[in-house]
Amino acid sequence: MRMSRARKAVLLGVVVIAVGLTGRAAAQSTPEEPVAAPAASPSVPAVSPKPKPPPKAPVPHKPPKGIPTGKSVSYAGGPAGSRTMTGSKGIALTFDDGPDPATTPQLLKMLKQQHVKATFCLVGQNAAKFPNLVRQIAADGHTLCNHTWDHSLKIGKDPEAKIRSDLARTNNAILRAVPTAKVKYFRAPGGNFTPRLVSVANKLHMSSIYWKLDPRDWDHKKGESSSAHRARVISSIRKHAHPGSIILSHDYAQPDTIAAYRTLLPYLRKRYQLIALP
Repeated sequence: MRMSRARKAVLLGVVVIAVGLTGRAAAQSTPEEPVAAPAASPSVPAVSPKPKPPPKAPVPHKPPKGIPTGKSVSYAGGPAGSRTMTGSKGIALTFDDGPDPATTPQLLKMLKQQHVKATFCLVGQNAAKFPNLVRQIAADGHTLCNHTWDHSLKIGKDPEAKIRSDLARTNNAILRAVPTAKVKYFRAPGGNFTPRLVSVANKLHMSSIYWKLDPRDWDHKKGESSSAHRARVISSIRKHAHPGSIILSHDYAQPDTIAAYRTLLPYLRKRYQLIALP
């Protein structure tokens, strides 16, 4: 049977409406897609400050080679870098210008009685004249020091070759008396050191020694009696002696110095260590 045109139209409308309703229902029943959360930015680790390196330990001061360490001060405080101190607590008694046959034996006897070692700065001419005294000084364990050939106060201004000849001649005079002797020290007459003089002595393997205390035992003032002179020397050394000092004195033609040390040696021994320069 044929459907009428009007009926077909109605039926088609119904189908269209039904399809539309079905699609709407499907759309409503479809769950919404989750909204994606915004991507988290990558976490940046916290930057901690770099640790500071530990402070560097201070580099200990090293004394120059050849200089012994100790608690003394002004080790090389003399002219042209010459030594004024022993480098230890010990005091060094030094006696210049000998040997002298009239006074040196008296001094050596006192030193032996007091068990004291000293340093003798010998003039070459005197060492050549009195080799037996040089031998006695060395045999008693004292230190030997070069004090030039003839006690020239101007030797530091001489040419290097002349200085070297003078110092070598003095050492040879000492070595003729004591072939096994070691002359490790040099003192300029009057303490008149110059850089050239110190340099030549160093080339001859001698350390240049000055002094920390000069009691002026060599200075005989006009009108000063022997007893006053001795008292002045004793007072000066008692007042100014300190641990580490090099003390200047003289054993050539200085009988008052010898007499002063009869008092000074027992006094110093009770209070200080008395040493010969090593």
